[in-house]
Amino acid sequence: MNEPASLPSVPPLHSFDTWAPLLREWAAGSEAQDEDGTVHLSGAVGRDAWSSRSRPRGRASAAEREAVERVRDALEGAGVESVTFSARVTPSGRTRLRVRGPSPAVESGPAGGGALLLVEGAVPEPWRRLPASAPAAHPARSADPVALERRLRARLPGAIGAGDEEIAATEARLGLRLPDELRALYRVVRWRREDAHGDDRAGVYDTVGCELFPLDDVYVADSASRPAPWRFAACEAAVTPPDAAVQGLVGSPGWIVFGDNGGGDRLAVDLTPGPAGHTGQIVLLSHESFLGAELIADSLTDLVRRVKPRGRRRSGSRRRSEGPAVAHVNVAHLRGVEAAAHPELEVLCIGVWDDAPVDLTPVVGLPRLRTLTAYPGTLADPRQIGRLGLEYLDIGPAEWRALLDAKAVPRSLAAAGITTHGLRDHGRLGDLSNEILALWGRPPIVRTVLVGELSPGPHA
Repeated sequence: MNEPASLPSVPPLHSFDTWAPLLREWAAGSEAQDEDGTVHLSGAVGRDAWSSRSRPRGRASAAEREAVERVRDALEGAGVESVTFSARVTPSGRTRLRVRGPSPAVESGPAGGGALLLVEGAVPEPWRRLPASAPAAHPARSADPVALERRLRARLPGAIGAGDEEIAATEARLGLRLPDELRALYRVVRWRREDAHGDDRAGVYDTVGCELFPLDDVYVADSASRPAPWRFAACEAAVTPPDAAVQGLVGSPGWIVFGDNGGGDRLAVDLTPGPAGHTGQIVLLSHESFLGAELIADSLTDLVRRVKPRGRRRSGSRRRSEGPAVAHVNVAHLRGVEAAAHPELEVLCIGVWDDAPVDLTPVVGLPRLRTLTAYPGTLADPRQIGRLGLEYLDIGPAEWRALLDAKAVPRSLAAAGITTHGLRDHGRLGDLSNEILALWGRPPIVRTVLVGELSPGPHA
């Protein structure tokens, strides 16, 4: 009787042998060395990404990729999304490895660690922002469901349309009635996958101007549909100028997504337009942005009539929020906090600075200030932060230490970050993180220390 083949064993996450091949690869040629040749390594490994601030430059070798996969297998076996690590490798190969995480109080996401989550379930203010009402908004003159349906039937004579029951089921799932133009579109072409034949897909794209979603895939692009890490999301501001056609939101219960431009950007019917927009206009939600949308047609009829919408061009890099709501104080932008102080200021980011440390007095008492990020060493008196009603704070270890010792940490915080910029002592960083988490009664970050001998690999 044949024995069943044994399954390959999953390497244990908290075993030195699991990490040794990766540490060996990254230690070889590392520039992060002391005078005696001791190498310092730090970084993160996640199921979808990995990073190291001290690995040798250049493309990853086959051996390095294999070593990363070994750790990833261990993550998957342990049911863990990502961990951060630091290691000290002596010239003899004696190695002390610290593995941090996971923790329900640390934001999961891309390798490299995330924010400390001080209030469970909290999201940044732009993700809580609902659209403003626009009682004067109305459909554009170009909107014509009857003409739209007639044009679509002429262009797509063999298309299979959705019945009333299918449309009603979608409306029940979404909890809203589809606008008349979108109903007209799906009455002509429901675009189920089993309906596709030959060049039908190209025909629908050329007629509608996008890759049409089946009714089952139509969704509402609310803020939850565009998640973002706290360290990025907290630095955004949802601002809608008075002449804007589209509201500057993360998401809206009135953005009904029905297609894709072929590059990952979503097309939606907008039922919550900006002050200068029209109900039922077509907007593009860029996959490169967390916030806002671009107007591409005044109506679905207009989109189909023009066939090649403005939004089919590829969008550029993610637009950074600008104006009085978001201020960047650094060597390349504003040259002082005084210039940033404004009643509408929500986000203050203090970056690379070659002058005397800045005084936060000009922004104390501003009613909307909710986010402060500051590079280590840029603040004259970190204790001033205690006078700010912040929901997110990202500062260096020394600044956090000053706040903690003065018992001045703002209790309004919902999340926090620690900017390290080359800090080697990750044990101290873990202690600091857990001290902050303890103020809110949050679970501490679990740290495991592994010690072993990092013998030279075959390549040495």
